Formats: sequence, structure tokens, C-alpha cells
Amino acid sequence: MASSESEEKKESKLWGGRFEEGVTDAVERFTESISYDWQLYKYDIMGSKAHASMLAAQGLITTGDRDIILEGLDQIEKQIQDGKFEWRKDREDVHMNIEAALIERVGEPAKKLHTARSRNDQIVTDLRLWCRDAIDKILIRIKQFQVSLVLLASKYVDLIVPGYTHLQRAQPVLLPHLLLSYVEQLERDAGRLIDCRERVNFCPLGACALAGTGLPIDRFKTAKDLNFTAPMKNSIDAVSDRDFVLEFLAANSIAAVHLSRIGEEWVLWASEEFGFLTPSDSVSTGSSIMPQKKNPDPMELVRGKSARVIGDLMTVLVLCKGLPQAYNRDLQEDKEPLFDSVKAILGMLEVCSEFAQNISFNSKRIQSSLPAGYLDATTLADYLVKKGVPFRTSHEIVGRCVALCVSKNCQLTELEMNDLKAVHPVFERDVYAYLGVENAVNKFISYGSTGSEQVKKQLEDWRVQLGINP
Repeated sequence: MASSESEEKKESKLWGGRFEEGVTDAVERFTESISYDWQLYKYDIMGSKAHASMLAAQGLITTGDRDIILEGLDQIEKQIQDGKFEWRKDREDVHMNIEAALIERVGEPAKKLHTARSRNDQIVTDLRLWCRDAIDKILIRIKQFQVSLVLLASKYVDLIVPGYTHLQRAQPVLLPHLLLSYVEQLERDAGRLIDCRERVNFCPLGACALAGTGLPIDRFKTAKDLNFTAPMKNSIDAVSDRDFVLEFLAANSIAAVHLSRIGEEWVLWASEEFGFLTPSDSVSTGSSIMPQKKNPDPMELVRGKSARVIGDLMTVLVLCKGLPQAYNRDLQEDKEPLFDSVKAILGMLEVCSEFAQNISFNSKRIQSSLPAGYLDATTLADYLVKKGVPFRTSHEIVGRCVALCVSKNCQLTELEMNDLKAVHPVFERDVYAYLGVENAVNKFISYGSTGSEQVKKQLEDWRVQLGINP
């Protein structure tokens, strides 16, 4: 009896005409998506407005009904924005919540809104609109981080730091050169998102469940009204496709890997072992037990959150891999990873920008570390090449010079001329203009290299491209 009374109190589903009984509470809890897809409300209402206007233009509803629907949707949107709208799990999703509320508010005209439309094309339209805006937000954050890096680089134009390969000392580089390498990576991240946005920007609305409709709708009008490039050409593809989500998640994942690598480098550089970088208190945290600790936690979390962004991509890849063509309910599961990825990448970019604005590089510590590691060895090999020695032979000669330094516990700059002559007679007094990190850096002249003039040019190019005032 209690169960029957509870059943009578349940609202009939908008799709429930052929059903004699309602779903169980467990099924309702398991299948609802309103707990997260409510975030699409702005785009769902936008799509409904465009659809209603198109239906009226095609004579499928009256202009009077259109106006009533549009006004009702405006009222619902304001109610949501004011936090006064009741999201009901028994109405399953954002579409049914808004449509049911519209029917309650304006009556019969609202029942015409779903003409020539399915939730299948409705949700993917919402999602494409959402992705379009999300990409634009991420692009803004990428540029903000790029600006922060360029401004940081501009403070240390002449600072030489050890360059590493295999995390072993390799060659001297200018710090701005290293920082601008991050800017270049971020630019490619932005490019991938811009490319993705182009493919996102096609309209599935009007594809209906999968086969289109026999009603005389105008898909080109709705596409234009929603600022899409064009309607999607194939109605089955329109409701099946989630490769735009995968592409977006992949672009986010690559960006997250770049941010994670920056985080890793800066965490290392902030350690006592390196001591190259000091974050301000405003971007550091402490320890609950060790009072001396000052941790670069934001960058550790950037490194950590990259894992979840990559995981979001893996989730949707696996979700899609076994689906037959057209819409399947499995696709409901694409939204939480997508929302999570975007939230994470926006947060990572924001905190990276703040970290870059609140760190200083320890010039004295860096300079005192430069003699170790024979960073000028490759420049010495270039010197020999200029003397006519084949590079492979030069490599072997410099290797012997380094071995001599190891045995004498000295640097290449400290070798006497007779020491160098003993290794190979080609050495002359002019060799000392190639030794030492300052000399080594000044010898780099190739395009894109770490030479002073090249780096100044790179820095100026980025200031112009990003609109940074001198």
C-alpha cells in the first residue's frame, strides 16, 4: 500500500506514454544526470530558443506560441541564475527539468517545443556550445600564463643557468631562453585548442534521434542563430559523434603534461639541493610537524592534477571504443570527465601564472653552481671545428681534455696552454675566448639558440605577439 501511494505521487515522465509503471528508486538514482549536467542549462536554453524561433519561421508553431516559449525560457534562466530553480532528480536531466518547468509555467505552447527534436541531438548541441565557451576560457588562461613567463624572463635577461639533458649538466643557457621554451609549448597548446574549436563548431540540432525528421525544419537557420559554422551533414554522425570531446580532452592532456613538466622543474629548482628558485610566501605552504618547511605545493599539485586530466581522456576513450553507431546511453558518462578536465586545466593555468608572478631566481646560487659540469665542453668542440678538425675528432679531443680536468680536479678554463697542446697541437691562445660559460653563451649564433642576441630577439617577438608594452 505504501509503495502504491508512493508510486501515485511520482510525476509521469515526459517520455512515459507507453509505460504502465514507473522506474524503481534505484534505477532513478542510477540513471539521473541532473546532478552534473545542470551546468549545461545556459546552452540548453540557448538551443531551445533557436529551435523555437526556427519552428515558428517554418510555420510549425505560431509566432504567438514562440513568444510565449521564449519568455518562459527567459524566466526560467533568470530563476536558475538567482538560485531559485528546483532541480529535480525525478526529471532525470537538464533537458527534462527545463522542459517540464516550462510546461508548468506556460502550458500547452511548451509542449510544442520538442517538435522535430530529440534529447540525442539536444544534448550534443548543448555540449558543443559548452565546449566552445570552455575552449575560449582556456585560451585566455594560456595567454595569461605566457605573459607571466615573458615578464619573468624580462627580469633576468642576462642570467645564465645550467642547461640539463638526462637531468645531467649539459650546456649553459640563458634563463629567458628556458622560460621562453615553455611559452612556445603553450602556444602549440593554444593552437591545438583553436583547431579543435573549428571542428567543435558544427551544429547537430535537427538530427533528432538519429534519422532526422519528415517535418520541414531549417537546420541552417538554427546553426546560424547559434553561431555554428554549419549544420552537421549526417544525422547519424551528428548524434553519435564524441570525437570533438576526445580531441578537446587530448588537447587538455597535452597541455597538462606541459604544465606538469614545468611544475616538476620548478619543484626541483626550489629544493635545497638546487636552490635556484625561491617562491614567495604567498604561493608556498608549510608543514604541520616541521616548522622550517616551505613547500612549493601549488606546482606539486599542478604535477599531480595532470594525472586526472590524462585520466579523463582515458575514461572517454574507453567509453567510446565499443559503442555501435548512433546514440547510446553510455554517452551520458562523457560529461563528468569533460567538466573535470576543463576545471582542472583552468585551475592549473591560473595557479601557474600566479606562481610565475611570485618567484625569484637566486642569481648568486646559480652563478656559483656554473663551474661544475664542464658546460663549455661543446663550445670547445666547436672551436676545434672552426680550426678545421672534423667534429667526431673534435669530440674525442675535448673528451680527453675533460678527462684531464677530472684528473687535475680543475675546469677547462684552468687548463694551461701546455696542457691543451699535450692533448692536441691545434690549440692556440684564442681558445680561451671559447672557455667559461659567459664565453660559451656568447658563441651561440644559430636561429633559435641561447645566444644573447637570439634570445633578445625571441623575447621581443613574444612581447609583440602577446601585446606586452615595453
